[in-house]
Amino acid sequence: MSIGPKQALYAEFASVARALGSQHRLEILEHLAQGERGVEALAERVGLTIANASQHLQQLRRAGLVASRRDGKFVLYRLADEAVLGLMAALSDVAQRNLAEVDRIRRHYFDDRDSMEPVSREELLARTRDGLVTVLDVRPPDEFAVGHLPGAVNIPLSELESRLAELDPDHEIVAYCRGPWCVLSFEAVAALRARGFRVRRLEDGLPEWRAAGLPVENA
Repeated sequence: MSIGPKQALYAEFASVARALGSQHRLEILEHLAQGERGVEALAERVGLTIANASQHLQQLRRAGLVASRRDGKFVLYRLADEAVLGLMAALSDVAQRNLAEVDRIRRHYFDDRDSMEPVSREELLARTRDGLVTVLDVRPPDEFAVGHLPGAVNIPLSELESRLAELDPDHEIVAYCRGPWCVLSFEAVAALRARGFRVRRLEDGLPEWRAAGLPVENA
């Protein structure tokens, strides 16, 4: 029995939805939003075997969410386009509005570490131009090298305790990392506030900043 064009389209839309139906694949997309990555690096970051990470990447590629290119012996993966970020944001918004468990996790973990209103992209851009803040990137150095906010200082969360002397306690700090739910910036904000720093968090992360057409620097 043949199906109509609407049903055929819905079948294709469903293939995209199925590709998103894995916490590991969503985390892979978050990492790819920072920049191109090989399967080995993604497997290490997400805590998967290389074989499992490769299988997840193939599903994402078949669904049109991820693209790839060959660089010598290696295959590098990236988001297919900026619309993937919008899809992930929409998924997050719907879950926040309609799932009680999402609200519980947000209040229990995220709000405990930072219940203050985050800094918007527009506010941060203006304050950076006026020299009023220190922009702190708490992602790993390899992600910082691929792209970061203009003038940002890179101190990975794991090194924050030992490098506090590099931060001016009299200067307001705005911390950011991979996106709105990246725990690195929440942990950094909590740790710095406990030590007397004036610190707030950017409302999202580098991918959203870049997608908004705002300037990005490379190391």
